[in-house]
Amino acid sequence: MTDRGLITDAQNTWCPGCGNFVIQFALRDAIQSVIDSGIERERIVLVTGIGCHAKMADYLNVNSFYSIHGRTVPVATAIKMARPDLTVICCAGDGDAYAEGLDHLVFAAKRNSDITVIVHNNRVYGLTTGQYTPTSPLGFRGRSTPGGTREEPFNPLEIMLSSGATYVARGCTRRKKNLEKVIGEGIRHRGFAFIDVLQVCASYFNLSDVYDRHVYELGEGHREDNFSGAFEKAREWDYNSESPISIGIFYRTLRPTLEERMEKPPGQIMNRPALITKILESRT
Repeated sequence: MTDRGLITDAQNTWCPGCGNFVIQFALRDAIQSVIDSGIERERIVLVTGIGCHAKMADYLNVNSFYSIHGRTVPVATAIKMARPDLTVICCAGDGDAYAEGLDHLVFAAKRNSDITVIVHNNRVYGLTTGQYTPTSPLGFRGRSTPGGTREEPFNPLEIMLSSGATYVARGCTRRKKNLEKVIGEGIRHRGFAFIDVLQVCASYFNLSDVYDRHVYELGEGHREDNFSGAFEKAREWDYNSESPISIGIFYRTLRPTLEERMEKPPGQIMNRPALITKILESRT
């Protein structure tokens, strides 16, 4: 370890200009902030998957776990269930989380598992040199689609809002300060925190100019407790057009976490509707 603290001595092999560098330092600063607030570094665990993003486990000096492709979220959930005292952060790619791992992402949001999921969304499979992902725009020309994709991209924020995530945010590697803020707030959030990061892939899909022109930060008029307002803002940009792209915290609320409910006896599940309780009790 060097005198840079949370940055390790491992040789960095990301491409020059890669947005992962910004995520690395934003995450480092966010982790340092929570350490300064009293959380021990030894109680922080970083889970990564397969892809360019996964090297984050080599470059940040915290406990880490490499999972297989698409399985970052269930590993992070399992760690949190086994050790609720740990702060668990999960880094995944857009292919990792939105293709192979989408079902795990949806169920972690549904269950409100107390983990933070940061998706490095460069909208391309960069490690395998440029195939399209679920967030690549219609007509994207890559190694697997030289004639252009025939699919519309989906909007991860809409999926997470409808799945029950209690913290939904979007950042951009062209706005480090904002990114550091939404990551830090996500780590501190009690419940499932989801952060979609629009990351520049300098080698295979460089959208720097697009993000510089269209990204803006949500202002004071946006209410983070307004679910319908969060949906409206999430739908402002469909991951396909060059319309305004908002970043920041779209929605957050509090409800019992999966880990809290696991600690309760079956008859004491929190926030269960009275009618359901009556039906279940009539069967015993």
